[in-house]
Amino acid sequence: MDYQVNYINPEIKLSLYNGKLFKTEAAFDDHLLVWLISGETKIIQADETFIFEAGSTFLIPRNQLAAIINRPKDGLPHKAVAMHLKSERLREIYGHENPRSKTVQSRIFSFHKHPLLESCLASLIPYFEMQENFPEHIASLKINEAVFILKTIERDIDCILADFEEPGKIDLLAFMEKNFMFNLPLEKFGYLTGRSLTTFKRDFFKVFSSTPQRWLTKKRLEAAHYLLSQKNKKPVDVFYETGFENFSHFSFAFKKHYGYPPSRLNSQDV
Repeated sequence: MDYQVNYINPEIKLSLYNGKLFKTEAAFDDHLLVWLISGETKIIQADETFIFEAGSTFLIPRNQLAAIINRPKDGLPHKAVAMHLKSERLREIYGHENPRSKTVQSRIFSFHKHPLLESCLASLIPYFEMQENFPEHIASLKINEAVFILKTIERDIDCILADFEEPGKIDLLAFMEKNFMFNLPLEKFGYLTGRSLTTFKRDFFKVFSSTPQRWLTKKRLEAAHYLLSQKNKKPVDVFYETGFENFSHFSFAFKKHYGYPPSRLNSQDV
């Protein structure tokens, strides 16, 4: 199997991937703290892209819409330890603190090869090799340790970790124009814009005069056409960047919409 995940606790996992690349698109329900042991992780957001190399530690805040591409590198698999920082646990840690005295934009935090975080997460490796169940009290200690290290080394982290608000209703037009390339369930798009699925579909039709699926497909195809014709990108790269599930689906939809396959744009002008 190319992709393996070993959970020692519902909140702590070790992932191992040996294939060409593994892509997922998500807005996680929990903050995700990751220590990349080997391989490469590329995180693509609407207005910024991050590339993390082996040894990097980074935090993806909850509800951050992103495409995440993991791949082996330098002959080594993509291997990472990830820790879910759940709201329930963070509420207990912060208690009656009110650290959100200033507004900080939620963003991906990079800690490079910070020795404290690396030591904390590396200490989990022996537990993945144990056959016994991972003691819950040790899991709590390790997660709490990681949170307090984050609080110590990053001054803005409290404003992110202690923010327990759910997404509020926002401008649907601006959000969808910015994030159409992310292949998420409509329910998730609704949640991130502060709407139920029913309200999202209703508001979407009012704004775009189209169903979400038809609009998303057309918008992604237009973006793919631009990348192929103006940026000279390869079709196999473009479908990853524009939100299609797989290359076959992309090729079929592109040819149906434009009347020729995407590969034609790489060989001659249309």
